[in-house]
Amino acid sequence: MNPLFHHSMGVGTWAWGDRLFWGYGRGYGEGELREAFRESLRAGVRLFDTAEFYGFGLSERLLGRFLAETGERPFLVTKFFPYPWRLSRKSLLKALRGSLTRLGVEAVDLYLLHWPWPPVPLSTRAEALAEAYERGLARGVGVANCSLAQLEVVRVVLERHRVPLLTNQVELNLLRRDWEAHLPTLRQEGIALMAYSPLAMGWLTGKLDPDRPPRGYRGSKYRPFLGRVRRLLPVLKALAEAKGTSPAAIALRYLMQKGALPIPGAKNAHQARQNAEALRIALTPEEMALLEGAS
Repeated sequence: MNPLFHHSMGVGTWAWGDRLFWGYGRGYGEGELREAFRESLRAGVRLFDTAEFYGFGLSERLLGRFLAETGERPFLVTKFFPYPWRLSRKSLLKALRGSLTRLGVEAVDLYLLHWPWPPVPLSTRAEALAEAYERGLARGVGVANCSLAQLEVVRVVLERHRVPLLTNQVELNLLRRDWEAHLPTLRQEGIALMAYSPLAMGWLTGKLDPDRPPRGYRGSKYRPFLGRVRRLLPVLKALAEAKGTSPAAIALRYLMQKGALPIPGAKNAHQARQNAEALRIALTPEEMALLEGAS
């Protein structure tokens, strides 16, 4: 059985060490992230998703530091970034060894191709993923940001090596629901769908004002969705109030009940606790339909 099916939720660490998009060092730093790590574990969340690209290696180093300090060994996911100069199969293995060094482990539980970008053919990347699995550097492999057609290319190559394709990690939330229809089929095939940006980069927490969107990437990326944000937030807030939880927990629980594995970010202990509340609540079919109608 796919080991990801044992996890209801994980923690995404894009913001850990990332100054460019998230402003690491301004308002939060290593101390806050350490508490987010520990609080997530205390709450029963035992999957951490990182990448060599996050903070240009700093996310992996911070996570490795927290692992060493606590002696904990949760399920670890990291990713290979397909820079255009990484042309050979060996480049993926070299990158993975760098990630292992930063994390301080001998193998990761899951290694992903971060994007299916040229110039290297996807089949070549898939061969390298199979080799990483065969060498014992990754206990499982998968991809991120692939279309269904690209997913099939990877699956065929891995199948030839008798290596299971464990996941496709994609953007999925109440504002970006494109992959929802494919969830039952993928699960039937043993493929877990990991949902990044499950809170739409903060828009589904209720803390951002659609009438005054923030500057920068978060504001521009979701600008086309602001009308839907205005419709959805009152529903999220009403359900959260009724269940004694947060809008974030409601949005995450929605994805969990759809069959996805959300990996929300957490920059401090409060956010980690808020996210983990999704594990203790449940949504009725009527409440699920209410959210679908509002989004």
